[in-house]
Amino acid sequence: MNLADTPSPPYYVVIFTSLRQPGDDAAYAAMAEKMRQLAAEQEGFLGMESARNDVGITVSYWKDPAAIRAWKNHVEHVAARRLGREKWYSRFIVRVARVEKEYRFDRSDEAM
Repeated sequence: MNLADTPSPPYYVVIFTSLRQPGDDAAYAAMAEKMRQLAAEQEGFLGMESARNDVGITVSYWKDPAAIRAWKNHVEHVAARRLGREKWYSRFIVRVARVEKEYRFDRSDEAM
């Protein structure tokens, strides 16, 4: 997975942190991939990064709050969130913030 190539700030970020319940990992992975693909098709989507160990963290980047609301209300995302509560998560937190600044480092830039 690559890091999201976001535009210059300001833009918005949704941080989804979660704890999984034991269960069907294949179904979970399939739904996560479907949501990743669907989110990428939404207007105002800028990118996504995700990692899972004991704690899962998915960070998605958005142009503005309207794009975030539209994604939150997307019918398939609503259904996936319901399944998450019923089957996959024991706990999760969603945080939304405006990115004011960012700093970058890329070792590959040093080779040039």
